[in-house]
Amino acid sequence: MLSADFVVVGSGMAGLTFALLASERGKVIVVTKKDDAESATNMAQGGIAAVLAKSDSFDKHIEDTLTAGVGLCDRRAVEIAVRSAPDSIGRLMEWGTRFSTVEGGGELALGQEGGHSSRRIVHASDMTGQEIERALLSAVESSPNIHMMEDHVALDLAVSDGADGRRHCSGVHVLDTSLGAVETISSRITALATGGCGKVYTYTTNPDIATGDGIAMAHQAGVPVRNMEFVQFHPTCLYHPTVKSFLISEAVRGEGGVLRTLEGRRVMEGLHPSGDLATRDVVARSIDRSMKTTGDKHVLLDVTGVGAERVRKRFPNIYSRLLELGIDMTAEPVPVVPAAHYLCGGVAVDLECRTELPGLYAIGEVAHTGMHGANRLASNSLLEAVVFSQRAAGSAIREIDEQPARTRLETPCEWAGSLSGPPQEGVVLDHNWDVVRRLMWDYVGIVRTRRRLERALSTIESAAAEVSEYLRLHAISRDLIELRNITLVGRLIVLSALWRKESRGLHYVEDYPERNDPDYKRDTVIREGRPESPDEAIPGGGPRR
Repeated sequence: MLSADFVVVGSGMAGLTFALLASERGKVIVVTKKDDAESATNMAQGGIAAVLAKSDSFDKHIEDTLTAGVGLCDRRAVEIAVRSAPDSIGRLMEWGTRFSTVEGGGELALGQEGGHSSRRIVHASDMTGQEIERALLSAVESSPNIHMMEDHVALDLAVSDGADGRRHCSGVHVLDTSLGAVETISSRITALATGGCGKVYTYTTNPDIATGDGIAMAHQAGVPVRNMEFVQFHPTCLYHPTVKSFLISEAVRGEGGVLRTLEGRRVMEGLHPSGDLATRDVVARSIDRSMKTTGDKHVLLDVTGVGAERVRKRFPNIYSRLLELGIDMTAEPVPVVPAAHYLCGGVAVDLECRTELPGLYAIGEVAHTGMHGANRLASNSLLEAVVFSQRAAGSAIREIDEQPARTRLETPCEWAGSLSGPPQEGVVLDHNWDVVRRLMWDYVGIVRTRRRLERALSTIESAAAEVSEYLRLHAISRDLIELRNITLVGRLIVLSALWRKESRGLHYVEDYPERNDPDYKRDTVIREGRPESPDEAIPGGGPRR
């Protein structure tokens, strides 16, 4: 049995930040599914929101975030992130991140995106995530206290009776996909940094690894989840017959890009005071409505009026990738559609990213800190990841130092699943993958109805029962465990959506088109498979103020 002071599941920005800081206190094992650079962080184009310009202010950034979150942001979380942003940018630069600067000086270049009242997006051209990931991985490789375990899939959390008499997370069970063997890693602190769940939907900007693993494992262990109904659909994913998940950054509209119908009409004209720079929920719904009205399969993102030289310089990666596909974005509009992009809900944590289960933390997109509310403001995700991962690491280190008895290494129970059984039938796995993802896309997408949600719940529960039976009879594999996870997470999203009988932010229901502040200005909490009152003692939970 392997052991470490800290085990981190996931190798994106949140996980690597936590690992680097925790390694100053003890041994860290980072478990990652595939290549250590495959993550949502690596695909992030936009940047990190931070108040650095003299014309900007913390209060402006806070208010922009609260406005986008439509009443459900935890103001404490927002203030922590916004006020910590400049120092966090400095920390990333100390680790080697090279952000874009203004020509002729060392001042950081700042972009603008939808929902922001000022230019405050720190970026590395249009490859910000890739640059941050490069720097963090380089720093990790230089640390003797961090061990990367690639090609390992987390199966379940290991839970045991702690020294204080309470259930305690004592590590994680993982599948070595290269050997087909299950290993148990014993740890004092376990941090989930598994990212989001975009693969629950047919069309997504997320990498293939985004199957909601951390949410599924935490829920299986009895840890509450919050606000799972708020799935953000990015308005502009490339519409292409073979390239399914290439994102066209919101920063393109920030630099002057315009959304048009195939006939050339401006999609956002007369729909919102901010036009093409409205928040993502508004823009995605507007595109969805336009496509349904016209019958078109996509809309167009037109940047031909921005200037060819400016486009090539600001968006070199997007420009060159589109050119490879035969699209010159400086001379012709780009076909785009909305796609599942980011989960604003997740595992319930407090402001130190602690869950209800002692010894278990959740950081990054897998966690619900309360920062994003009902709709994430653009470029606040990487900000949340770096700020709260630093807070989590500090808390975890203090926990080990101040409570050594509770955090001593426990011997976790062995994994209860099976490695034996008949060969898996690929057709069965593929069928259920298609059923769940298509169901979520068709019935639990940008615009929902009560009837479609009820039908989705019935179908997904049938699929869950079939997957559960298949798990019981067949040997475990990565495909099978990921199918379990997207099915479970899909069910949590549907249950949460059914509970919220109003339209707010990313959750729009035709049956309840208006916001209902008196009854629903609060979080949706699911514990042990059922929604409950959010006013109960959940870390950081309760009504938003």
